[in-house]
Amino acid sequence: MAEVLVFHHGHGLTAGVREFAERLRRAGHTVHAPDLYEGRVFDTLEEGIAYAGSTGFGTITARGIAAAEQLPPELVHVGFSLGVLPAQKLAQTRPGAKGALLLESCVPIAEFGGTWPRDVPVQVHGMDADPYFAGEGDVDAARALVGTATDGELFLYPGDRHLFTDNSLPSYDEPAAEQVARRVLGFLDRVE
Repeated sequence: MAEVLVFHHGHGLTAGVREFAERLRRAGHTVHAPDLYEGRVFDTLEEGIAYAGSTGFGTITARGIAAAEQLPPELVHVGFSLGVLPAQKLAQTRPGAKGALLLESCVPIAEFGGTWPRDVPVQVHGMDADPYFAGEGDVDAARALVGTATDGELFLYPGDRHLFTDNSLPSYDEPAAEQVARRVLGFLDRVE
């Protein structure tokens, strides 16, 4: 089974992110889900992003890196939206990574050194009309990333919701989230 490090989105470590992590555990994987917000959970994405901005996105990413340093390097890194920052950075720069699952966000690979490791498989998931993912260039970054990865996949789902995979938020889209979960579990079974 895979060992997985899950980073939450801009709302914080919500019940939905915890449930996602628990679902992976029930499938037999070892899962770590650090709280990058030090116990804070925000009702709106705007409040959460404002907190991340005032704390510093670099600080949030550094908290994720610090959490990984306590674990073996052979991890699959999972990030939800804001959590993609530490997940992608670790998968791209920390030797030993087993894979990356980037949900509802993707950073240009140049942000973390310009190349994607040939031996690190990656999946990117997002909605095709999500104003953040599709509207702010993340989908273009995802296309470029999977185009350079030896084993890269981009999955686009119809809809305009951001954070559609978190079942504790109003933006949750159960059919699309279930597709993501099945693909994530298949990816983890493949990379273990």
